[in-house]
Amino acid sequence: MPTSAPVIGVLALQGDVREHQIALAEADALARPVRRAEELAEVDALVIPGGESTTMSNLALAFGLMAPLRERVAAGMPVYGSCAGMIMLADKILDGRDDQQTIGGIDMTVRRNAFGRQNESFESAVAFKGFEGSPVHGVFIRAPWVESVGAGVEVLAELPAADGAESRIVAVRQGNLLATSFHPELTGDHRVHELFVRMVEQAREVSGA
Repeated sequence: MPTSAPVIGVLALQGDVREHQIALAEADALARPVRRAEELAEVDALVIPGGESTTMSNLALAFGLMAPLRERVAAGMPVYGSCAGMIMLADKILDGRDDQQTIGGIDMTVRRNAFGRQNESFESAVAFKGFEGSPVHGVFIRAPWVESVGAGVEVLAELPAADGAESRIVAVRQGNLLATSFHPELTGDHRVHELFVRMVEQAREVSGA
């Protein structure tokens, strides 16, 4: 059984990398930036931060990371994606660029900028499945939402619509993959990162790494 702290990379091509590294450290993980395939090979798991999903996709292709990322995800590497990271983990996206690629892995359809543009960003309490105490404070910045999920995807949080319309899915898990529409790394509430670190530790125990 592994006894050392898990090493979790943060994809450092674009987005709020430093904030995720701080949150991971607070959750008792060793965090390091990942920009190259050889750095990806050295981590137990990965966080894909918020940012701009088309730019992130293009940079992953330019840095030769897209194929290694897909291979590690297919092999069971735990990955957590927030905002743009959620889009990167989606098997299908709506309102993306025609040439936009994703890593995939979660059987879901995600709509880009679903909650509006930058000036329509907002904050809201989010009831997160399995978390005791107060709701998670969700920061939504040009955030996506999940339009639909496959049978193997667990919905962890939904945001009720203010106008009485259908609730929107804002957090999901499928196996070793976790994704949120919002940015927990910006709030000081590290419960989502703690959940992910537990997922990584469980994956390490199963693999005996």
